[in-house]
Amino acid sequence: QVQLVESGGGLVQAGNSLRLSCAASGRTSSTFNMAWFRQTPGKEREFVAGIRWSGGGTSTADSVKDRFTISRENAKNTVYLQMNNLKPEDTAIYYCAADQRSFVLYRESRRYDYWGQGTQVTVSS
Repeated sequence: QVQLVESGGGLVQAGNSLRLSCAASGRTSSTFNMAWFRQTPGKEREFVAGIRWSGGGTSTADSVKDRFTISRENAKNTVYLQMNNLKPEDTAIYYCAADQRSFVLYRESRRYDYWGQGTQVTVSS
């Protein structure tokens, strides 16, 4: 079992930045990949960015590629999502997820085994 706890969400004005954190605990040694997803009411959960726990390869959605950066700090079992130049359309609940089955870094939510409770990000215009 892996427990994931997100933090760092909040209300910001458009153009500002936020950094989300996801602290993992439990059987983290079995984790291959971690990712951030986001979801708004009535829509499916959307992949934002992912990172391989070993080696650090990343994948980022085109919609945020120039503004968001995912990183990890293995010693702290923590993954970060640096979000710059935020836009109102970035408003969503952001979820952290861990994949302990796949060597490939997938973008599909069904590939991920564990999820955090989510953190709300609201961007005002």
